[in-house]
Amino acid sequence: MAEVGIVDYGGGNLRSLSRAVESLGYTVNLVSKPSDMDGLTHLLFPGQGAYGDCLQKLQNRDLVEASLKWIAEDKPFFGICVGYQLLFAGSEEAPGKKGFDIVDGQIVKFESDSLKVPHMGWNALKVTDPSHALWKGLPEDPYFYFVHSYYSVDVDESVRAGSCEYGENFTACVIRGNLLATQFHPEKSQENGLLLLKNFLAL
Repeated sequence: MAEVGIVDYGGGNLRSLSRAVESLGYTVNLVSKPSDMDGLTHLLFPGQGAYGDCLQKLQNRDLVEASLKWIAEDKPFFGICVGYQLLFAGSEEAPGKKGFDIVDGQIVKFESDSLKVPHMGWNALKVTDPSHALWKGLPEDPYFYFVHSYYSVDVDESVRAGSCEYGENFTACVIRGNLLATQFHPEKSQENGLLLLKNFLAL
């Protein structure tokens, strides 16, 4: 049985994500310091909040290096929304702030007079490799729930696992080994989101 941790940096959508994980039959362990990761098998990073503020809160709790070490050891890691964006080197939302810098690409703001920003609501995900175990049981082009004003561009093709259309085509999911990260919120995506969480926890 997986021992599940959710990063608690003093922000993020802890309650919704915890309830989603618990509905799958798992106990949730909140991680607010590096030692809280001891004994865990899976780590989830909840979305919600601004890039720079999130980074600062992680640094205040010594959770940046601990998260990087976890990912470097290829332990199952699921980054959601801002937890997805932090995997890149930086974001236009917080100039000068250095992210985790483990995925090639950059985070930029939606800029269009014809688009509503933030991008909020349901959108179809075009999956790169539907045979991957993480998509088991999901329909073709599954719908997930998004809330974001910033998105990733120039993402390394080797990790680009899913894309969406919103004004333009953008990467909405990356997979590398046991690392999964999504711009969308699985905990707000009803059946599809729960199934994706279930597949991740089966890694």
